[in-house]
Amino acid sequence: MNKKLIINCDDFGQSPPMNQAIKHLLEEEKVSSATIMAVAPGFEEAATWCSRRQQRNVGLHLTMTSEFEALRWASLTGEASLHDESGHQYRTVKEFEQGAQTKAVLKEIDAQYERVKQSGIVISHVDNHMGSLYGMETGRSLLPQTLWKISRWGLPSRFFRYIHAEDPLLASLKNIERPVALGAGLADTFGVPIPDYLLSHPFGVEEGETYESFKRSIIAKLYSLPDGVSETYIHPGIDDPWMQANIPHWSKRVWEYKLPFDDDFTYALSDAKVELTNYRYVQEHLKRPRLRSAGRLLKNLIRL
Repeated sequence: MNKKLIINCDDFGQSPPMNQAIKHLLEEEKVSSATIMAVAPGFEEAATWCSRRQQRNVGLHLTMTSEFEALRWASLTGEASLHDESGHQYRTVKEFEQGAQTKAVLKEIDAQYERVKQSGIVISHVDNHMGSLYGMETGRSLLPQTLWKISRWGLPSRFFRYIHAEDPLLASLKNIERPVALGAGLADTFGVPIPDYLLSHPFGVEEGETYESFKRSIIAKLYSLPDGVSETYIHPGIDDPWMQANIPHWSKRVWEYKLPFDDDFTYALSDAKVELTNYRYVQEHLKRPRLRSAGRLLKNLIRL
């Protein structure tokens, strides 16, 4: 099989309803992995479960933002520049990029890594909540510093190598190919393995969207999956009355929990000849020669 897919559950540790959904998906091996939020209120519950089960496919979800009005949290370090007036992490990526001091961010990255590591989790990989470290809003990227730290930890990263032409988010961004190529070149130079593609779908419920139409759209993507290793991410949650009332688009979280158990989805994976894989495969097979990568990166930088 030339088409491999990582299905990662983001936001593990955010809340008990998300923890319950993600634990079930991991137990039944319906997804590849999850990434845990060291700052979120459900972290200890999720981390205890992972440590007790010796769960080996849980990564670190570096979290610098706290976007929901009814469910907010602060940084681990308490650095002033990482918080808004309420004392919580910023609601938006733009606020974070404008307000956070680099030294404070790097200190927080270390603190989140250490908390997850000390909890007994064998960290499988690293990604970033809401892309806050990539400079997507103001151009202030902390990706080089983040990749350097990931290289010191000896882990793969979610950062990706190519833009899939059919991706609804990434393919719509103007002039993104060059920064992605430079980021991938930096990962290669630092010795950080990365997947080939990152595939997105709308976070919220689209106008007129139902579970059935959502399912059809995801299944269609399986048949047009590019060759190589792709990652897509979901934010699954069980049907919880408080979350339904207070967290926007919570019904989409319930759909994303339901989908991997759906027989139609399981059949489509097999029929489209898509193999589920995980970050162990990325670690073992997608690392590129560092010296050669550094030469290519230097040539690309000279062209700027």
